[in-house]
Parts: sequence; structure tokens; C-alpha cells
Amino acid sequence: MAAPTGAGMSRPATERVGDALYPLYERLFGDDSDFVASVDEKLAQTLRDDPVEMFLSVALGYGLAVGTVLWLLGVAVAYAVLLFVDPNLGAVVDIPWPNAAARNAAEALQVPLFLLLSGLVLGSLGFLAGFGAPVGNLWIQAGARKREINVLMPDAVSFMYALSIGGLNQLEILEAVAEAEDVYGEVSREFQVILNETGYFDKAYRTTIRNRATQTPSDEFSQFLTDMLSILSSGGDMTEFLDQKKEKHMRTAKQQQEATLETLQLFGEMYLTLSLFPLLLIIMLVSVSLMSGPKPLLLTGTVYALIPLLSGGFIVMIATVKQDDPGDGYLHPADVEYRDTGSMLSLGPIEGYDDDYALFDEIRSREGTIQMKAVLRYPYRLFRERPELTLLLTVPLSLVVVGFAVASGVVPTSFDAFVDHYLVGTAVLVYAPVYITGLPFAVFYQLKQRESAGITNKLTDSLRKLASANDTGQTLLESFGTVAETSSGRLAREFEAIRGKVVYGTSMKQALVEMNNRYAVPRLARSVKLVSEAQEASSEITDVLSTAAQASENQDDLAREQKQGARMQMVIIIMAFLTMLGVIAILKIKFLGPMAQLAASGGGGGSGGAGGGFGGGIDVPKLEMYFFHAVTIQAVAAGFISGFMRSGKLLDGVKFAVVLLAFPMLVWLAT
Repeated sequence: MAAPTGAGMSRPATERVGDALYPLYERLFGDDSDFVASVDEKLAQTLRDDPVEMFLSVALGYGLAVGTVLWLLGVAVAYAVLLFVDPNLGAVVDIPWPNAAARNAAEALQVPLFLLLSGLVLGSLGFLAGFGAPVGNLWIQAGARKREINVLMPDAVSFMYALSIGGLNQLEILEAVAEAEDVYGEVSREFQVILNETGYFDKAYRTTIRNRATQTPSDEFSQFLTDMLSILSSGGDMTEFLDQKKEKHMRTAKQQQEATLETLQLFGEMYLTLSLFPLLLIIMLVSVSLMSGPKPLLLTGTVYALIPLLSGGFIVMIATVKQDDPGDGYLHPADVEYRDTGSMLSLGPIEGYDDDYALFDEIRSREGTIQMKAVLRYPYRLFRERPELTLLLTVPLSLVVVGFAVASGVVPTSFDAFVDHYLVGTAVLVYAPVYITGLPFAVFYQLKQRESAGITNKLTDSLRKLASANDTGQTLLESFGTVAETSSGRLAREFEAIRGKVVYGTSMKQALVEMNNRYAVPRLARSVKLVSEAQEASSEITDVLSTAAQASENQDDLAREQKQGARMQMVIIIMAFLTMLGVIAILKIKFLGPMAQLAASGGGGGSGGAGGGFGGGIDVPKLEMYFFHAVTIQAVAAGFISGFMRSGKLLDGVKFAVVLLAFPMLVWLAT
């Protein structure tokens, strides 16, 4: 019996739309449609349980809704054009009519046809956008999942191998990986699907693995599941299999890194050409202006639109091939009561108690007071931990500086006056806010990165020392103490802190999690996850620690190769900017300088001329402003691209942008 539908059991609007448009879906798409099959495949790859019929029916609803809105908008815009502009439509399409009657009929129908075609064009575009957006998003999501799975496969297989040599059976290994979503992300979700289908849908264990091998978006993961299934069916050695796969995926990761570096090298060479294109266009426009009059619109578009668009497009191109480090670096184990990040904004263990008692409220209040005093006493510690918080102080300060400069008349308020004093105006409106906000952020951001690097740079060596100490018969706790005593640096101090916490009653797993969450580095989280899970089975985990060290060393090699390859690309990007700056400076000195002198002597090429000779009507101050703004925008773009190329993090480009931005101002002040 169908469930009754009442006020409290109303169905979602998307389902109602899907049911209403299902007949349209049946009419447009057949049962054997290749397009429907490809959409169904992407739904499985993105782990969405929507039936393909319902999904496409809802997408058709979006398309019809957006198409209808744009249809009406197109008709309204066309009517407004006819009402206010009154164009001669007959002159647009000049067709020789055979007789007067046909011409009269065409003139009578031209307005309705113009309105109809305008609505039809925009409505069609709206339908394609509304229908294509959710469908295209499936391909984007599937690609993102494939990319993350491929990046995490070496570490995930290493994790499985470590658990296997630790004594866990096949099912326990899969469960451990499935529960480690905070570290292994989409790889864990793939195993969650396998376990859920086995546990809740009563499917055979091998059948679920075979199904997932055909539905996963990653070819590498599909091959891994297929090979694992053959090992399970033949009763082979799972530990040996995982060891071989670990080595294979590490080699594959290095090969992918080499391919990525080659692609980035190609992009660097492309940027050298693309970045000089606006310069050549500016020179051409200035040359044309000398002969046929000024071209302010084209120059404005080149400086304020073309340069940012090219730079933004180049960043998007880099993002398509740049392999980032998935995850936020935090561990969220279910058996750890609270997550102490060591943050100055954290209240500590009291955050783990949700009981609404007066005593707990008083403890929270006092902890908050203590933390507030610490923040006010040592604000630089908070800014080093959270560099973005510097913006809470620097953004209002920059607004005050700009507001005071405008109110006091330092910055001209009219366009003509701004052109005459463009250097001062740009310095106040652009340079001052950038340096006030960007310089403190860049300093504290680098301090934070340096703090994280103090952990990751010695992680591999420390894991090898732990393995050596554990191999001599020491427990894991004793190994931490030995490494802390024989090493130096931030990681050694953290090991000593872990040993102290465990001695005073904290579990080893919780101490490791607290240390990891204090820094929140994804690669550190994967190593800590591996060690913390393995140590629960046994304290003799020499092989596990060696595996963790090998995985960490692989990450070191990849990061080293990436930095070496990116260093050359950064040189190309910065040299391209300096080349543009040098050419612009030469144009300013050798071309605009004589033009300004000619204008001052009344030679017909000055700013006040209205034409009538070679260079007549050229506005020299405006051209200087265009030149200065062009190199200023290029400096910011080159800085962010350099940082993104180096580390894959856009915020890493702030320091480069702040440094490169000084060069245009110094050149202009010197000339």
C-alpha cells in the first residue's frame, strides 16, 4: 500500500519536479541512450544514489526554469532596444524582396520576429546552462575524486600493508581504511561503499569488490581492486601483495610527478609569451594613436581587463595539473574524547564536556579569560598560528589611511586630477592597502609554514630512528624517549611531550593525535594515523615504522623534485615581469618624455592638443598612468603565479607580490 501523503510527509520539491518531467525525459532520451548510460556511470563514480531517470528529469526542470527566465529577459531587453534605441531593422538584414507586398509583409513582421528571436536565443542558452550545469558538475566531481584517489593511493596502500604486517586480517584492514576518511578521503569512501553493500545489502564480499572496480573513477584503484580480488580468490599472501602494490604506486607517483613537472615547464614557457602579449598590444596601440588619434578604450581594456584575465586563466591552467595534498591535516578518531589543537583560541580539555553544569560553565569562563589575556599579551603567537587574523587589524587600518588621504585632498577625487597625480593616487589607493594588509600576513604566513616545515623536514629521519630503536627491543614509548634525547628540533620536543603525556596517563593514540592536530599537515596526519593504528595491536611495530618512514621519504622526494622544477618556472615568470617593466620604463623615458617636452613647447603632440599633426591629441600623463598601472597589475599577477607554481597554494604568492610590487614604484620614482 502506498504511503499517504500529508502536510507532515511532503516530498522534496526536486522529486516532484522529477516526477512531473519524467514524460519529457522519456520522450527525449531512450532506454538505450549512450548519453543516459554515461550519466549513470558518472553518478556511480561520484557515489550518488540518484536514479539516472530522476536526475535527468530534475536537470530538465532546471533547464526549463532558467530558459523561461532568460526567454522573458530576452524579450524585455529586445523591447527596450526597440523602445529607446529604435534601430532600423530593415537595414540590418537587407533582402531584395520580389514585390512591394512582400516588403510590406516583412516590415510588419520584423518587430515580432525580432522579439521572438531574441527570446529564443537567450531562452535556448538558458536551457543549455540550466540543464548542463548539474550534468557537467558530475564530470567535474568525478574528475576531482579520481585525482584525489590517485594522489592518496601510495599512502593508503602503505597503510594497508602496515596493518597487514601488524597482524590484521583482510576484513579488518578494509574496515580500518574505511574508517580513516579524515586521512585517506575518497579512498576511504570507496571502501565504505564496499563494506556498506556487504553489511547492509547482504551482497557477497567478492561481488561488491568486483562491482566497485567497474564503478570507481580511478583506473589505478580499479586495477588494485581487481588484483586484490584475484589474490582473495586464489588464497594468496595478502601482505606480499600489498608490499608489491606499495612499491608500484610509489613508482607511479614519481612518474606522475615527472609528467606534471614537464607540463608545468611547458606552462612556464607559455607564460613568457602570454605575459608579453599585453606589452606588444600596448606598444601597437600607442603607435596607432600617434597617427590616427588616441585609443583610450582599447588601452583601458588591455590594462585593466586583458592582463588580469590572462593571469587568472594561467592560474586556472596550473590548477588543472598541480597535484595538491588532499585533506585538512586534522585527525578525528572516534575513540578520542576531545581534539586539543594547542590553539590559543582553544579552551583545552573543557571543550570535550557538553554537560550544562554551573561548574563547567565557570571553568569555561575562566579558561576563556586566561586565553584572552594570553592573546593580548602575546598577539604575535596568535597571528603566527592564524595569519588570516592579521586582516582584522590591517584591513580597518588601511581603510582609515585611504579615507584620511581622500578626505585631506591627498588623493584627487576627479578623474582628470587623478591622471595628473596618478603616482600619488595609486600609491595611496593601491600600494598602501597592499603593504598594510599583505606584509604582516606574508610574514606570519611564512612563520607558520616554517613551523610546519620544522616538523616535516625531520619526519623521515625520526621515523627511521623510531624503527631502529623499536627493533632493539624498546617499546614504542621508550623509542620516543630515545629519539627525543638523541635528536634536536621541534619534532624532538614533540616526541618528548608525547612521552611525558603517556607517562602521566594519556593514551598513546590521543597524544599522537594531539600532536598532529597542533600542526594540521596532511602528510604528517597520514604518518601519525599509520603509527597510531598499528601501535594499538602491538608495541613491536618496527616494520610499520619502516613503512611509515619509506612513505614519508617518498613524499620528501616528490616535494624536492616539485620545488626544483618550480624554481626554474618561477625564474621565467619573474624575468618575464622584469622584461615588461624594463620595456615600459624605456618607453616612458625615451618616448613619453620627449612627447611631454614637445607638448610643453606647443609642438602639437601634447596633452591638450586635439589633433592636427603627428601625435596630435596624445595625452602623455594618461599614457604614463596606463603604463604604470599595467606593470603594477603584472607585478601582483606574477607574484601570485610564482607562489602558486612553487607550492600549489595561492596564499604563498602574497610574499612574492609584495616584493615585486616595489619594483614599478622604484622605477617610476627613479625616472
